[in-house]
Amino acid sequence: MADVKNNATTDSWQEDRSSPTDVEKQYDLTPYDHTEGGDYRARFPNVDEARVMRKIDIRVVPVLCVLYLLAFLDRVNISNAAIFGLKTDLHLGGTEFNQALVVFFVPYVLFEIPSNALLKHFKPHVWLSLCMFLFGLITMLQGFTQNLSGLIATRFFLGMVETGVFPACFYLIAMWYKREEAQKRYSFFFSSTTLAGGFGGLLASAIGKMDGLRGYRGWRWIFILEGAATVFISFILYFTISDFPEEAKWLSKEEKEFVKARLYEDVGTSRRDEPLTVKGVLAVFKDWKIVVGGFMYFGLIVPAYSYAYFAPAIIQSLGYDAIRTQLFSVPPWACAFALAMLTATFSDWLRMRFVFIVGTIAVSLTGFIILLVVHNNKHLQYAALFLAAMGTYSAMPIIICWFNTNLGGHHRRAVGTAFQIGFGNIGGIIAVFAFLANDAPKYIPGYSICIAFIALSLLASTIYFVGVSWENRTRDRNAAKGVYAELTEGEKKRMGDLNPDYRYFT
Repeated sequence: MADVKNNATTDSWQEDRSSPTDVEKQYDLTPYDHTEGGDYRARFPNVDEARVMRKIDIRVVPVLCVLYLLAFLDRVNISNAAIFGLKTDLHLGGTEFNQALVVFFVPYVLFEIPSNALLKHFKPHVWLSLCMFLFGLITMLQGFTQNLSGLIATRFFLGMVETGVFPACFYLIAMWYKREEAQKRYSFFFSSTTLAGGFGGLLASAIGKMDGLRGYRGWRWIFILEGAATVFISFILYFTISDFPEEAKWLSKEEKEFVKARLYEDVGTSRRDEPLTVKGVLAVFKDWKIVVGGFMYFGLIVPAYSYAYFAPAIIQSLGYDAIRTQLFSVPPWACAFALAMLTATFSDWLRMRFVFIVGTIAVSLTGFIILLVVHNNKHLQYAALFLAAMGTYSAMPIIICWFNTNLGGHHRRAVGTAFQIGFGNIGGIIAVFAFLANDAPKYIPGYSICIAFIALSLLASTIYFVGVSWENRTRDRNAAKGVYAELTEGEKKRMGDLNPDYRYFT
Protein backbone atom coordinates (compact mmCIF):
# COMPACT_ATOMS: atom_id res chain seq x y z
CA MET A 1 0.00 0.00 0.00
CA ALA A 2 1.29 3.43 -0.88
CA ASP A 3 2.31 5.67 1.98
CA VAL A 4 -0.58 7.97 2.86
CA LYS A 5 1.66 11.03 2.77
CA ASN A 6 2.11 10.50 -0.97
CA ASN A 7 -1.57 9.86 -1.65
CA ALA A 8 -3.22 12.74 -3.44
CA THR A 9 -6.54 11.91 -1.81
CA THR A 10 -5.15 11.90 1.70
CA ASP A 11 -7.42 13.69 4.17
CA SER A 12 -6.23 15.89 6.99
CA TRP A 13 -7.19 13.23 9.52
CA GLN A 14 -4.48 10.93 8.13
CA GLU A 15 -1.61 13.21 9.05
CA ASP A 16 1.06 12.04 11.47
CA ARG A 17 0.45 12.85 15.10
CA SER A 18 1.76 11.31 18.27
CA SER A 19 -0.71 12.46 20.91
CA PRO A 20 -4.35 11.34 21.19
CA THR A 21 -7.21 13.75 20.62
CA ASP A 22 -10.00 14.40 23.13
CA VAL A 23 -12.30 12.06 21.21
CA GLU A 24 -9.72 9.28 21.27
CA LYS A 25 -9.33 9.73 25.01
CA GLN A 26 -13.11 9.54 25.47
CA TYR A 27 -13.39 6.27 23.56
CA ASP A 28 -10.10 4.75 24.81
CA LEU A 29 -8.47 4.99 21.37
CA THR A 30 -4.82 5.27 20.45
CA PRO A 31 -3.75 7.65 17.64
CA TYR A 32 -4.96 6.68 14.22
CA ASP A 33 -2.81 4.16 12.37
CA HIS A 34 -2.99 5.68 8.86
CA THR A 35 -5.37 3.12 7.36
CA GLU A 36 -6.55 4.58 4.07
CA GLY A 37 -10.16 5.34 3.31
CA GLY A 38 -11.99 5.53 -0.03
CA ASP A 39 -13.28 2.82 -2.37
CA TYR A 40 -11.19 -0.23 -1.55
CA ARG A 41 -11.85 -1.84 -4.96
CA ALA A 42 -10.47 1.19 -6.81
CA ARG A 43 -7.34 1.14 -4.67
CA PHE A 44 -6.60 -2.50 -5.56
CA PRO A 45 -7.26 -2.80 -9.32
CA ASN A 46 -5.04 -5.88 -9.61
CA VAL A 47 -6.91 -7.88 -6.96
CA ASP A 48 -9.75 -10.16 -8.07
CA GLU A 49 -12.24 -9.94 -5.18
CA ALA A 50 -14.15 -13.08 -6.19
CA ARG A 51 -10.93 -15.08 -6.34
CA VAL A 52 -9.82 -13.80 -2.93
CA MET A 53 -13.19 -14.68 -1.40
CA ARG A 54 -13.02 -18.18 -2.84
CA LYS A 55 -9.58 -18.62 -1.26
CA ILE A 56 -10.94 -17.42 2.09
CA ASP A 57 -14.00 -19.66 1.87
CA ILE A 58 -11.83 -22.68 1.18
CA ARG A 59 -9.15 -21.97 3.79
CA VAL A 60 -11.06 -20.49 6.75
CA VAL A 61 -14.56 -21.86 7.33
CA PRO A 62 -14.32 -25.60 6.42
CA VAL A 63 -11.39 -26.20 8.76
CA LEU A 64 -13.18 -24.48 11.63
CA CYS A 65 -16.26 -26.58 10.86
CA VAL A 66 -14.23 -29.77 11.34
CA LEU A 67 -12.86 -28.38 14.60
CA TYR A 68 -16.24 -27.47 16.04
CA LEU A 69 -17.95 -30.62 14.75
CA LEU A 70 -15.52 -32.71 16.79
CA ALA A 71 -15.75 -30.35 19.78
CA PHE A 72 -19.53 -30.59 19.88
CA LEU A 73 -19.43 -34.33 19.23
CA ASP A 74 -17.04 -34.89 22.15
CA ARG A 75 -19.28 -32.71 24.31
CA VAL A 76 -22.62 -34.41 23.66
CA ASN A 77 -21.64 -38.00 22.85
CA ILE A 78 -22.31 -38.74 26.50
CA SER A 79 -26.01 -38.79 25.54
CA ASN A 80 -25.29 -41.60 23.07
CA ALA A 81 -23.15 -43.39 25.65
CA ALA A 82 -26.02 -43.24 28.16
CA ILE A 83 -28.19 -45.30 25.79
CA PHE A 84 -25.53 -48.03 25.72
CA GLY A 85 -25.26 -48.55 29.46
CA LEU A 86 -23.09 -45.78 30.92
CA LYS A 87 -25.56 -45.11 33.74
CA THR A 88 -25.81 -48.78 34.64
CA ASP A 89 -22.09 -49.51 34.59
CA LEU A 90 -21.18 -46.43 36.64
CA HIS A 91 -24.14 -47.01 39.01
CA LEU A 92 -25.63 -43.58 38.39
CA GLY A 93 -28.99 -43.04 40.08
CA GLY A 94 -31.33 -40.14 40.70
CA THR A 95 -29.84 -36.93 39.30
CA GLU A 96 -26.20 -38.11 39.30
CA PHE A 97 -26.10 -38.26 35.49
CA ASN A 98 -27.39 -34.68 35.36
CA GLN A 99 -24.72 -33.64 37.86
CA ALA A 100 -22.04 -35.03 35.56
CA LEU A 101 -23.49 -33.03 32.68
CA VAL A 102 -23.70 -29.74 34.58
CA VAL A 103 -20.06 -29.81 35.71
CA PHE A 104 -19.01 -29.23 32.11
CA PHE A 105 -20.59 -25.77 32.08
CA VAL A 106 -18.86 -24.35 35.15
CA PRO A 107 -15.43 -23.79 33.57
CA TYR A 108 -17.04 -23.39 30.16
CA VAL A 109 -18.84 -20.26 31.36
CA LEU A 110 -16.09 -18.82 33.57
CA PHE A 111 -13.22 -18.92 31.10
CA GLU A 112 -14.85 -17.61 27.90
CA ILE A 113 -13.50 -14.04 28.06
CA PRO A 114 -10.00 -15.01 29.34
CA SER A 115 -9.77 -17.57 26.54
CA ASN A 116 -10.61 -15.01 23.87
CA ALA A 117 -8.05 -12.66 25.41
CA LEU A 118 -5.42 -15.42 25.12
CA LEU A 119 -6.35 -15.82 21.46
CA LYS A 120 -4.88 -12.35 20.90
CA HIS A 121 -1.55 -13.47 22.41
CA PHE A 122 -1.33 -16.87 20.70
CA LYS A 123 -1.91 -17.39 17.01
CA PRO A 124 -5.33 -19.02 16.35
CA HIS A 125 -3.81 -22.10 14.72
CA VAL A 126 -1.71 -22.74 17.84
CA TRP A 127 -4.39 -22.02 20.42
CA LEU A 128 -7.26 -23.85 18.71
CA SER A 129 -5.28 -26.95 17.75
CA LEU A 130 -3.94 -27.18 21.31
CA CYS A 131 -7.47 -26.97 22.72
CA MET A 132 -8.55 -29.63 20.24
CA PHE A 133 -5.76 -32.00 21.22
CA LEU A 134 -6.64 -31.62 24.89
CA PHE A 135 -10.39 -32.13 24.58
CA GLY A 136 -9.79 -35.17 22.38
CA LEU A 137 -7.47 -36.63 25.00
CA ILE A 138 -9.94 -35.97 27.83
CA THR A 139 -12.76 -37.53 25.79
CA MET A 140 -10.67 -40.70 25.51
CA LEU A 141 -10.16 -40.69 29.28
CA GLN A 142 -13.93 -40.62 29.78
CA GLY A 143 -13.97 -44.09 28.26
CA PHE A 144 -11.89 -45.40 31.18
CA THR A 145 -13.84 -43.85 34.07
CA GLN A 146 -15.06 -46.29 36.73
CA ASN A 147 -17.39 -44.17 38.85
CA LEU A 148 -19.25 -40.86 39.18
CA SER A 149 -16.18 -39.04 40.53
CA GLY A 150 -14.10 -39.96 37.51
CA LEU A 151 -16.87 -38.91 35.15
CA ILE A 152 -17.29 -35.56 36.90
CA ALA A 153 -13.54 -34.90 36.79
CA THR A 154 -13.27 -35.57 33.07
CA ARG A 155 -16.37 -33.49 32.30
CA PHE A 156 -14.95 -30.55 34.28
CA PHE A 157 -11.66 -30.54 32.39
CA LEU A 158 -13.48 -31.09 29.10
CA GLY A 159 -15.42 -27.88 29.75
CA MET A 160 -12.20 -26.05 30.62
CA VAL A 161 -10.38 -26.90 27.39
CA GLU A 162 -13.44 -26.46 25.14
CA THR A 163 -14.37 -23.06 26.55
CA GLY A 164 -12.41 -21.03 24.02
CA VAL A 165 -13.22 -22.96 20.86
CA PHE A 166 -16.66 -21.67 19.94
CA PRO A 167 -16.26 -17.91 20.60
CA ALA A 168 -12.75 -17.96 19.13
CA CYS A 169 -14.03 -19.47 15.90
CA PHE A 170 -16.90 -17.00 15.62
CA TYR A 171 -14.55 -14.15 16.44
CA LEU A 172 -12.04 -15.35 13.83
CA ILE A 173 -14.68 -15.66 11.10
CA ALA A 174 -15.89 -12.12 11.87
CA MET A 175 -12.40 -10.80 11.13
CA TRP A 176 -12.52 -12.21 7.58
CA TYR A 177 -16.00 -11.34 6.29
CA LYS A 178 -18.14 -8.25 5.88
CA ARG A 179 -21.46 -8.21 7.70
CA GLU A 180 -23.57 -8.63 4.56
CA GLU A 181 -21.80 -11.87 3.61
CA ALA A 182 -21.23 -13.37 7.05
CA GLN A 183 -24.51 -15.14 7.82
CA LYS A 184 -24.06 -18.03 5.36
CA ARG A 185 -20.57 -18.64 6.71
CA TYR A 186 -21.68 -18.40 10.33
CA SER A 187 -24.62 -20.75 9.78
CA PHE A 188 -22.47 -23.24 7.90
CA PHE A 189 -19.98 -23.18 10.75
CA PHE A 190 -22.63 -23.35 13.47
CA SER A 191 -24.36 -26.17 11.63
CA SER A 192 -21.36 -28.27 12.60
CA THR A 193 -23.46 -28.86 15.72
CA THR A 194 -26.29 -30.37 13.68
CA LEU A 195 -23.84 -32.41 11.63
CA ALA A 196 -22.19 -33.58 14.85
CA GLY A 197 -25.58 -34.58 16.25
CA GLY A 198 -26.47 -36.60 13.18
CA PHE A 199 -22.97 -37.97 12.72
CA GLY A 200 -22.84 -38.88 16.41
CA GLY A 201 -26.00 -40.93 16.12
CA LEU A 202 -24.67 -42.85 13.13
CA LEU A 203 -21.31 -43.45 14.78
CA ALA A 204 -22.90 -44.54 18.04
CA SER A 205 -25.14 -47.04 16.24
CA ALA A 206 -22.04 -48.58 14.64
CA ILE A 207 -19.66 -48.36 17.61
CA GLY A 208 -22.34 -49.72 19.92
CA LYS A 209 -22.02 -53.04 18.10
CA MET A 210 -18.46 -53.29 19.45
CA ASP A 211 -19.93 -53.96 22.89
CA GLY A 212 -17.68 -56.44 24.72
CA LEU A 213 -14.71 -56.10 22.35
CA ARG A 214 -11.47 -56.45 24.37
CA GLY A 215 -13.59 -56.37 27.51
CA TYR A 216 -14.93 -52.84 26.99
CA ARG A 217 -18.61 -51.96 26.83
CA GLY A 218 -19.94 -50.16 23.77
CA TRP A 219 -20.29 -46.81 25.54
CA ARG A 220 -16.60 -46.86 26.42
CA TRP A 221 -15.67 -47.40 22.78
CA ILE A 222 -17.73 -44.33 21.82
CA PHE A 223 -15.52 -42.12 23.98
CA ILE A 224 -12.24 -43.87 23.14
CA LEU A 225 -12.61 -43.93 19.36
CA GLU A 226 -14.16 -40.49 18.95
CA GLY A 227 -11.57 -38.97 21.28
CA ALA A 228 -8.71 -40.67 19.44
CA ALA A 229 -9.99 -39.34 16.12
CA THR A 230 -10.04 -35.81 17.57
CA VAL A 231 -6.45 -36.10 18.84
CA PHE A 232 -5.25 -37.31 15.45
CA ILE A 233 -7.02 -34.56 13.50
CA SER A 234 -5.73 -31.87 15.89
CA PHE A 235 -2.23 -32.38 14.46
CA ILE A 236 -3.56 -31.80 10.93
CA LEU A 237 -5.47 -28.69 11.96
CA TYR A 238 -2.32 -27.18 13.48
CA PHE A 239 -1.11 -26.72 9.90
CA THR A 240 -4.47 -25.84 8.30
CA ILE A 241 -6.23 -23.41 10.68
CA SER A 242 -5.89 -19.88 9.35
CA ASP A 243 -4.81 -16.96 11.51
CA PHE A 244 -6.07 -13.38 11.18
CA PRO A 245 -5.90 -11.73 7.72
CA GLU A 246 -2.79 -9.78 8.71
CA GLU A 247 -0.96 -13.07 9.37
CA ALA A 248 -2.27 -15.40 6.64
CA LYS A 249 0.65 -16.89 4.72
CA TRP A 250 -1.56 -18.04 1.82
CA LEU A 251 -2.47 -14.46 0.86
CA SER A 252 -0.12 -12.11 -0.95
CA LYS A 253 0.81 -8.82 0.71
CA GLU A 254 -1.55 -6.95 -1.59
CA GLU A 255 -4.39 -9.39 -0.89
CA LYS A 256 -3.89 -8.98 2.86
CA GLU A 257 -4.17 -5.22 2.50
CA PHE A 258 -7.25 -5.70 0.32
CA VAL A 259 -9.00 -7.86 2.94
CA LYS A 260 -8.17 -5.32 5.65
CA ALA A 261 -9.44 -2.47 3.48
CA ARG A 262 -12.80 -4.10 2.71
CA LEU A 263 -13.38 -4.82 6.40
CA TYR A 264 -12.25 -1.31 7.29
CA GLU A 265 -14.91 0.11 4.99
CA ASP A 266 -17.55 -2.12 6.60
CA VAL A 267 -16.81 -1.78 10.34
CA GLY A 268 -13.84 0.56 10.75
CA THR A 269 -10.33 -0.04 12.05
CA SER A 270 -9.81 -3.47 13.60
CA ARG A 271 -7.38 -2.32 16.36
CA ARG A 272 -5.85 -5.79 16.09
CA ASP A 273 -2.46 -4.79 17.49
CA GLU A 274 -3.69 -2.89 20.53
CA PRO A 275 -3.54 -4.82 23.84
CA LEU A 276 -6.83 -5.81 25.43
CA THR A 277 -6.73 -4.33 28.94
CA VAL A 278 -9.09 -4.64 31.89
CA LYS A 279 -10.10 -1.03 31.26
CA GLY A 280 -10.86 -1.89 27.66
CA VAL A 281 -13.00 -4.87 28.70
CA LEU A 282 -15.00 -2.78 31.17
CA ALA A 283 -15.47 -0.06 28.54
CA VAL A 284 -17.19 -2.58 26.26
CA PHE A 285 -19.75 -3.39 28.97
CA LYS A 286 -20.88 0.24 29.09
CA ASP A 287 -22.92 -0.59 25.99
CA TRP A 288 -26.39 -1.95 26.85
CA LYS A 289 -26.43 -4.04 23.67
CA ILE A 290 -23.72 -6.33 25.06
CA VAL A 291 -25.97 -7.46 27.93
CA VAL A 292 -29.03 -7.86 25.74
CA GLY A 293 -26.98 -9.93 23.29
CA GLY A 294 -26.16 -12.34 26.11
CA PHE A 295 -29.86 -12.88 26.87
CA MET A 296 -30.66 -13.43 23.20
CA TYR A 297 -28.34 -16.43 23.15
CA PHE A 298 -29.03 -17.51 26.74
CA GLY A 299 -32.69 -18.13 25.96
CA LEU A 300 -31.94 -20.55 23.12
CA ILE A 301 -29.13 -22.43 24.84
CA VAL A 302 -31.65 -24.12 27.15
CA PRO A 303 -33.69 -25.80 24.39
CA ALA A 304 -30.56 -26.40 22.31
CA TYR A 305 -28.70 -28.36 24.99
CA SER A 306 -31.92 -29.97 26.19
CA TYR A 307 -32.34 -31.39 22.71
CA ALA A 308 -28.68 -32.32 22.26
CA TYR A 309 -28.40 -34.16 25.58
CA PHE A 310 -31.86 -35.70 25.88
CA ALA A 311 -33.21 -36.29 22.36
CA PRO A 312 -31.91 -39.91 22.39
CA ALA A 313 -33.67 -40.55 25.72
CA ILE A 314 -36.88 -38.93 24.40
CA ILE A 315 -36.75 -41.03 21.23
CA GLN A 316 -36.08 -44.19 23.26
CA SER A 317 -39.12 -43.37 25.41
CA LEU A 318 -41.23 -43.65 22.24
CA GLY A 319 -40.51 -47.39 22.27
CA TYR A 320 -37.36 -47.91 20.19
CA ASP A 321 -34.36 -50.10 21.07
CA ALA A 322 -30.84 -48.69 21.50
CA ILE A 323 -29.66 -49.06 17.89
CA ARG A 324 -32.90 -47.74 16.35
CA THR A 325 -32.85 -44.85 18.84
CA GLN A 326 -29.43 -43.77 17.57
CA LEU A 327 -30.53 -44.06 13.94
CA PHE A 328 -33.81 -42.20 14.51
CA SER A 329 -31.86 -39.35 16.11
CA VAL A 330 -30.13 -38.54 12.79
CA PRO A 331 -32.95 -37.18 10.51
CA PRO A 332 -33.95 -34.22 12.77
CA TRP A 333 -30.33 -33.03 12.79
CA ALA A 334 -30.13 -33.30 9.00
CA CYS A 335 -33.30 -31.22 8.55
CA ALA A 336 -31.98 -28.65 11.04
CA PHE A 337 -28.86 -28.24 8.91
CA ALA A 338 -30.95 -27.75 5.76
CA LEU A 339 -33.21 -25.10 7.32
CA ALA A 340 -30.26 -23.27 8.90
CA MET A 341 -28.50 -22.91 5.54
CA LEU A 342 -31.71 -21.91 3.75
CA THR A 343 -32.55 -19.15 6.23
CA ALA A 344 -28.93 -17.97 6.28
CA THR A 345 -28.86 -17.61 2.50
CA PHE A 346 -32.03 -15.53 2.43
CA SER A 347 -30.91 -13.54 5.47
CA ASP A 348 -27.72 -12.46 3.69
CA TRP A 349 -29.56 -11.82 0.43
CA LEU A 350 -32.16 -9.57 2.08
CA ARG A 351 -29.66 -8.17 4.64
CA MET A 352 -32.22 -8.84 7.37
CA ARG A 353 -31.80 -10.73 10.62
CA PHE A 354 -34.70 -10.14 13.01
CA VAL A 355 -37.47 -11.39 10.74
CA PHE A 356 -35.66 -14.72 10.26
CA ILE A 357 -35.10 -15.04 14.00
CA VAL A 358 -38.83 -14.61 14.60
CA GLY A 359 -39.65 -17.19 11.91
CA THR A 360 -37.25 -19.87 13.13
CA ILE A 361 -38.16 -19.31 16.78
CA ALA A 362 -41.81 -19.82 15.81
CA VAL A 363 -40.85 -23.22 14.35
CA SER A 364 -39.03 -24.15 17.55
CA LEU A 365 -41.93 -23.05 19.76
CA THR A 366 -44.36 -25.10 17.70
CA GLY A 367 -42.26 -28.22 18.15
CA PHE A 368 -41.89 -27.88 21.92
CA ILE A 369 -45.57 -27.01 22.40
CA ILE A 370 -46.58 -30.20 20.55
CA LEU A 371 -44.19 -32.22 22.71
CA LEU A 372 -45.70 -30.61 25.81
CA VAL A 373 -49.33 -31.40 25.01
CA VAL A 374 -49.21 -34.60 22.91
CA HIS A 375 -48.28 -37.82 24.70
CA ASN A 376 -50.14 -40.60 22.89
CA ASN A 377 -49.05 -40.22 19.26
CA LYS A 378 -45.44 -41.21 18.79
CA HIS A 379 -45.39 -40.25 15.10
CA LEU A 380 -46.53 -36.69 15.87
CA GLN A 381 -44.11 -36.54 18.81
CA TYR A 382 -41.25 -37.62 16.57
CA ALA A 383 -42.27 -35.02 13.98
CA ALA A 384 -42.27 -32.39 16.74
CA LEU A 385 -38.63 -33.23 17.46
CA PHE A 386 -37.87 -32.20 13.88
CA LEU A 387 -39.51 -28.81 14.46
CA ALA A 388 -37.74 -28.33 17.80
CA ALA A 389 -34.31 -29.06 16.33
CA MET A 390 -34.86 -27.18 13.07
CA GLY A 391 -36.13 -24.00 14.69
CA THR A 392 -33.66 -23.86 17.57
CA TYR A 393 -30.52 -24.65 15.61
CA SER A 394 -31.49 -22.29 12.77
CA ALA A 395 -32.23 -19.31 15.05
CA MET A 396 -29.02 -19.60 17.08
CA PRO A 397 -26.48 -18.86 14.32
CA ILE A 398 -28.54 -15.89 13.13
CA ILE A 399 -28.63 -14.44 16.65
CA ILE A 400 -24.89 -14.87 17.12
CA CYS A 401 -24.00 -13.53 13.68
CA TRP A 402 -26.36 -10.56 14.04
CA PHE A 403 -24.88 -9.57 17.38
CA ASN A 404 -21.25 -10.39 16.59
CA THR A 405 -21.01 -8.67 13.22
CA ASN A 406 -22.79 -5.57 14.51
CA LEU A 407 -19.77 -5.07 16.79
CA GLY A 408 -16.83 -3.26 15.20
CA GLY A 409 -13.15 -3.92 15.89
CA HIS A 410 -11.16 -6.71 17.56
CA HIS A 411 -11.75 -5.50 21.12
CA ARG A 412 -15.51 -5.16 21.03
CA ARG A 413 -15.94 -8.36 19.08
CA ALA A 414 -13.57 -10.35 21.28
CA VAL A 415 -15.25 -9.24 24.52
CA GLY A 416 -18.80 -9.09 23.18
CA THR A 417 -18.66 -12.53 21.57
CA ALA A 418 -17.04 -14.15 24.59
CA PHE A 419 -19.63 -12.61 26.90
CA GLN A 420 -22.55 -13.66 24.74
CA ILE A 421 -21.30 -17.24 24.49
CA GLY A 422 -20.14 -17.41 28.12
CA PHE A 423 -23.25 -15.88 29.67
CA GLY A 424 -25.48 -17.76 27.25
CA ASN A 425 -24.00 -21.09 28.26
CA ILE A 426 -25.26 -20.60 31.80
CA GLY A 427 -28.41 -21.88 30.14
CA GLY A 428 -26.67 -25.21 29.76
CA ILE A 429 -26.71 -25.59 33.54
CA ILE A 430 -30.47 -25.18 33.47
CA ALA A 431 -30.88 -27.49 30.47
CA VAL A 432 -29.17 -30.50 32.04
CA PHE A 433 -31.60 -30.43 34.98
CA ALA A 434 -34.67 -29.74 32.85
CA PHE A 435 -35.15 -33.37 31.81
CA LEU A 436 -35.00 -35.70 34.79
CA ALA A 437 -35.47 -39.46 34.69
CA ASN A 438 -38.41 -39.18 37.10
CA ASP A 439 -40.28 -37.02 34.57
CA ALA A 440 -40.09 -39.60 31.77
CA PRO A 441 -41.77 -40.24 29.41
CA LYS A 442 -43.86 -37.02 29.30
CA TYR A 443 -41.10 -34.63 30.44
CA ILE A 444 -43.65 -31.87 31.05
CA PRO A 445 -41.31 -29.73 33.25
CA GLY A 446 -38.55 -29.95 30.64
CA TYR A 447 -40.72 -28.92 27.70
CA SER A 448 -42.26 -26.09 29.76
CA ILE A 449 -38.81 -24.75 30.66
CA CYS A 450 -37.72 -24.84 27.02
CA ILE A 451 -40.81 -22.90 25.93
CA ALA A 452 -40.25 -20.26 28.62
CA PHE A 453 -36.62 -19.68 27.61
CA ILE A 454 -37.41 -19.55 23.91
CA ALA A 455 -39.87 -16.78 24.77
CA LEU A 456 -37.09 -15.02 26.70
CA SER A 457 -34.81 -15.16 23.66
CA LEU A 458 -37.56 -13.75 21.47
CA LEU A 459 -38.13 -10.90 23.94
CA ALA A 460 -34.41 -10.06 24.13
CA SER A 461 -34.11 -10.20 20.33
CA THR A 462 -37.07 -7.84 20.00
CA ILE A 463 -35.48 -5.40 22.46
CA TYR A 464 -32.21 -5.54 20.53
CA PHE A 465 -34.03 -4.98 17.22
CA VAL A 466 -35.95 -1.99 18.56
CA GLY A 467 -32.78 -0.61 20.18
CA VAL A 468 -30.49 -0.78 17.15
CA SER A 469 -33.28 0.51 14.88
CA TRP A 470 -33.71 3.48 17.20
CA GLU A 471 -29.94 4.11 17.26
CA ASN A 472 -29.83 4.02 13.46
CA ARG A 473 -32.63 6.59 13.22
CA THR A 474 -31.02 8.77 15.89
CA ARG A 475 -27.72 8.77 14.03
CA ASP A 476 -29.53 9.69 10.81
CA ARG A 477 -31.19 12.66 12.50
CA ASN A 478 -27.97 13.82 14.19
CA ALA A 479 -26.02 13.51 10.95
CA ALA A 480 -28.59 15.70 9.20
CA LYS A 481 -28.15 18.31 11.93
CA GLY A 482 -24.35 18.22 11.67
CA VAL A 483 -23.93 17.02 15.25
CA TYR A 484 -20.84 14.98 14.38
CA ALA A 485 -19.08 17.69 12.37
CA GLU A 486 -16.24 18.00 14.90
CA LEU A 487 -15.22 14.34 14.47
CA THR A 488 -12.59 13.54 11.86
CA GLU A 489 -12.98 10.52 9.59
CA GLY A 490 -10.09 8.82 11.33
CA GLU A 491 -11.65 9.23 14.77
CA LYS A 492 -14.94 7.87 13.49
CA LYS A 493 -13.36 4.78 11.98
CA ARG A 494 -11.50 4.10 15.22
CA MET A 495 -14.81 3.96 17.11
CA GLY A 496 -15.99 0.78 15.38
CA ASP A 497 -19.76 0.36 15.69
CA LEU A 498 -19.89 3.44 17.96
CA ASN A 499 -19.02 5.44 14.85
CA PRO A 500 -21.93 7.88 14.22
CA ASP A 501 -21.75 6.97 10.51
CA TYR A 502 -22.13 3.26 11.31
CA ARG A 503 -25.55 1.65 10.77
CA TYR A 504 -26.52 -1.60 12.47
CA PHE A 505 -28.01 -4.53 10.61
CA THR A 506 -31.59 -5.18 11.65
